[in-house]
Amino acid sequence: MPDQKSIAHNFDLAKLPSDYVANPYPYFATLRQHAPVHRMPDGSYFLTRYDDLVSVYRNPKVWSSDKKIEFKPAMGDSALYEHHTTSLVFRDPPDHTRLRKLFQAAFTPRAIANLEPRIEKLVDGYLDKAEDNGQLDLVEDFAFMLPVEVVCDMLGAPSSERNSIRDWSQAILGGLEPVLTDGAREKGSEAVDHFKSFLRDLIRQRRANPTSGESGEVLSALIEAEEDGEKLTELELLHQCIFLLNAGHETTTNMLANGIHELLTNEEQLSKLHQNPALVESCIEEVLRFDSPIQLNNRRALEDTELGPVKIPAGSKVHLSIGGGNRDPERFDEPDRFDIERTNNKHLAFGAGVHICAGNTLARVEGRIAYSKLFFRFPELHLSGPVVRSPRVRFKGFSNLPAMIR
Repeated sequence: MPDQKSIAHNFDLAKLPSDYVANPYPYFATLRQHAPVHRMPDGSYFLTRYDDLVSVYRNPKVWSSDKKIEFKPAMGDSALYEHHTTSLVFRDPPDHTRLRKLFQAAFTPRAIANLEPRIEKLVDGYLDKAEDNGQLDLVEDFAFMLPVEVVCDMLGAPSSERNSIRDWSQAILGGLEPVLTDGAREKGSEAVDHFKSFLRDLIRQRRANPTSGESGEVLSALIEAEEDGEKLTELELLHQCIFLLNAGHETTTNMLANGIHELLTNEEQLSKLHQNPALVESCIEEVLRFDSPIQLNNRRALEDTELGPVKIPAGSKVHLSIGGGNRDPERFDEPDRFDIERTNNKHLAFGAGVHICAGNTLARVEGRIAYSKLFFRFPELHLSGPVVRSPRVRFKGFSNLPAMIR
């Protein structure tokens, strides 16, 4: 069996070991100890220290989020390339600053407050159905359903389209995996085309009948949003809407499912939550730290720079291991212990700096309502069969969590 130094030296995102997806954290610990700024065979670097991640996140003048160079070889001139190089998350200031200000219309305090009654109603409906059936799949019937319904409401999209939206989203986000096959590129590009056609019809309807306001619908606000006399172009509007639909449900689904699984397999922590419902908010933060729904981000060095003693040449790509940073013992006491009473929990699940996730407040609201209602309505909730993990590397979650309510 290889020693720890060999494991760190040979670590390669393009050739991951079979047990990595289920539990990548031992690999991150090994890398932090022996190669915290690890150069992989393709010349990119894998970062696992909290402070290194923060340093990169907070310096966009040195570390670019633009992916035109990185994505071109694998994506070519595809619709998938168009999307991932137009959406907010892969743009640099000042363009990112302009787009984010316009995009914030979707996440004002008023917009989120308007969504809360709908979130409460949705969760109650899922749990009513579960009570009638005596069982549910905590991903398919709960963790997926809630955020996709919410984001459909935000854009005024019919909930009947949620399965199509999920399929398109998974194909598009699959394009961000460390290894992109020709089939995945084609599937992702087809999904972008379908999404754009769907959204053009939706935008046409909304222009004719703007409805933003008390309902929590924000598409009208995105259409009308203006900053210094500039509005979103049609292409920008389409891709920001796709980004909202993708980011607004994929990561929240994973957050909900990861936390539900952790609590149902940790009797001590679940008991603490039952005894003290006020712990739900710190519980959400601990779920985000302990098993982050997004595990990887990437940046490109715009100039020669350094991370610790390691010199990074201009043009180099770095992989930010969010899961690694969130388990760094230099930042968190007993980082491999799940503790819903943890304080000073400044995790990196939503990133940091100018690119911090715009929807983080909404995700926390969804988590608070979902966890509170689920665990207190069904105190005897338990897993009832084998769980199925998602096979993805960048996004960490579950495909199925079968459960009984009593």
